[in-house]
Amino acid sequence: MSEERSLNFLEEIIEEDLKNGKYKTIVTRFPPEPNGYLHIGHASSICLNFGLTQKYPGYTNLRFDDTNPVTEETEYVDSIKEDVKWLGFEWKHERYASDYFETLYEFALKLIDKNLAYVDDISAEEMAAMKGTPTEPGKDSPFRNRSVEENRDLFVRMKNGEFPDGVRTLRAKIDMAHINMLMRDPILYRIKHAHHHRTGDKWCIYPMYDFAHGQSDSIEEITHSICTLEFVPHRELYDWLIEKLEIYPSHQYEFARRNINYTVTSKRKLLQLVNEKHVTGWDDPRMPTISGLRRRGYTPESVREFCDRIGVAKRDNMVDVGVLEFCVREHLNRIALRRMVVFDPLKIVITNYTKDEEILLSENNPEDENGGSREIPFSKEIYIERDDFMEVPPKKYFRLAPGQLVRLKSAYIIKCEEVVKDAAGNITEVHCSYIPESKSGEDTSGIHVKGTLHWVSVRHAVKATVRLYDRLFRVEDPTDEAGDFKEYLNPDSLQVLPVVYAEPSMKQAVLPERYQFIRKGYFVLDRDSDNDNLVFNKTVGLKDAWAKEVKKG
Repeated sequence: MSEERSLNFLEEIIEEDLKNGKYKTIVTRFPPEPNGYLHIGHASSICLNFGLTQKYPGYTNLRFDDTNPVTEETEYVDSIKEDVKWLGFEWKHERYASDYFETLYEFALKLIDKNLAYVDDISAEEMAAMKGTPTEPGKDSPFRNRSVEENRDLFVRMKNGEFPDGVRTLRAKIDMAHINMLMRDPILYRIKHAHHHRTGDKWCIYPMYDFAHGQSDSIEEITHSICTLEFVPHRELYDWLIEKLEIYPSHQYEFARRNINYTVTSKRKLLQLVNEKHVTGWDDPRMPTISGLRRRGYTPESVREFCDRIGVAKRDNMVDVGVLEFCVREHLNRIALRRMVVFDPLKIVITNYTKDEEILLSENNPEDENGGSREIPFSKEIYIERDDFMEVPPKKYFRLAPGQLVRLKSAYIIKCEEVVKDAAGNITEVHCSYIPESKSGEDTSGIHVKGTLHWVSVRHAVKATVRLYDRLFRVEDPTDEAGDFKEYLNPDSLQVLPVVYAEPSMKQAVLPERYQFIRKGYFVLDRDSDNDNLVFNKTVGLKDAWAKEVKKG
């Protein structure tokens, strides 16, 4: 687990706020837009918002920013709730920006009545042309000085559906020469005749994010509204609207987004990967989505640990995905059940083994004192990995070779006596002898060997399918390279082994149990499994294979 760490800047702010009596209760919110599935970047925000109110007195709301009916779906709402719960968090209130549409409309009328908002008839193209530049002021719209009465009448008619999309907008009346270009009369409402996933066709005007967000925070009396750094320029408008509306003074704080190498987290790009069939869906185990990580076998504990390790900062940076892989590897080592699975079988015939079969015991997890043990059948014919045998081995080769001794995990020491080949010269099986006195846990042979191999009894082996997943992209930052980001997809990100041979206890494999396939890596049962075909997804290897590639490069 993480060592004791110093407070991050948000914790310092909260501790000071509690100390000076500014707040007695801390209220945060996680406000996703339901237009896609959450990814690992969202996990960092979830852990931050919920983690703060676990540490300090208070609570966190889950609020869906559903102000764009064209892109939002109930499917995404459901997936977001599932992801937050899977990460181990519970929200106090489930809220939607659409819950506040009536209140937000009244807020807009209040701004109109204060002569702080006006209905504009110019097009989006004209508006952009009149916006100015960071060094040059913008130009006032010719409709900026409409009377309060006319603005109110037009806005009510906008709400009543009298105008088509794009014809009119409601803009804040601030300053077209403002140094912050977001303060140059930003749009507060636009007309959009579209069916909303919750309100149906009741509304045809929808608030912009900058209008809905701060006001929703205020309605919920959010004390610490935490956003990523790109919202720093928006804070001035956030504060301006709250001040002019004279409502609860929520305050916005910004922290740095954590980008992760060898992936993309843009919802637009992830949607492209799904729609163009580069992946099987949002929960493809190669995707950086929380549902993808879950299907791949990541644990909520490992994701929370990762978010804790990368911390909270005020400057954007790139995080090595190896840190995430380290966190899951560390957790799985403690909890995963050990099992033997042979991917590429070579038959071993133990010529002097005369029993029909024998039941051996092996530990479920040597890292877990209470992990117990399981029974494994041993018989005359077993499978080992083909690459665990060499007919002409190099020096210091400790696996199976002619005349050489190795130990079979939880079983006996065997010695290679004969290699059997077909007419084409291919090895079909290897004949070995075993040492009866060398049984694991009862060894009286006095023989010490350096190599230990995993194996599966041929007669008892259970067939399964294994999917070996790797990083989705072959370059660290696919969006920073020239050309289309999809050109940098890793062609080896998925390898399917249609038939592997597992020890018989794997017949009882269930979700969400995690398994270490001995000497192979960590795996989890996939939802595509059925009684006739078990399918396992590789979560992560036993070691960081990519670190070796980087050193080679």
